[in-house]
Amino acid sequence: MPNRPYFRNEANMKQIVDLEYRELEQTYHFDKFINQIMNQCFEAENLQNTNLYVSVILTTPAVIKNINKEFRNIDQETDVLSFPMFEKEEIYHITEEEALGDIVISIDRVKQQAEEYGHSFERELAYMLVHGFYHLMGEDHMNEDEKKLMRQKEEDVLAKLDMTRL
Repeated sequence: MPNRPYFRNEANMKQIVDLEYRELEQTYHFDKFINQIMNQCFEAENLQNTNLYVSVILTTPAVIKNINKEFRNIDQETDVLSFPMFEKEEIYHITEEEALGDIVISIDRVKQQAEEYGHSFERELAYMLVHGFYHLMGEDHMNEDEKKLMRQKEEDVLAKLDMTRL
């Protein structure tokens, strides 16, 4: 992993990610990177002093396709899925340790889209994480106003991580 300015001192960083590698070889080691991205998301939404955490599952196209079919009745692979555990208005009232929700990411799609968009694998993975996080926060992009708000929040977090589009 390259040494980039968004990497913080681990001692100051709260562990807020429960990471699972599903049907992927353990050649991937993104724990620190993913936790840093999520810490920035939590900071942006003033969640850093809560007992919330995020479950992140990195997987294959076949697994994400099965999850998409099972839970959304869509029989195709995708890049990222988010499964929030709370309604938007409930998030800031949670006192127990709870998962904000699950983010499922296809690593093969991250690689493919990074090449397609002409930026780094890390930037694409960061985008998927931030995008998934904002879905957990109740944001959506079903209409232009929602899309504009969500994209602005995503870009703000990515800018703080020095991971904007080239």
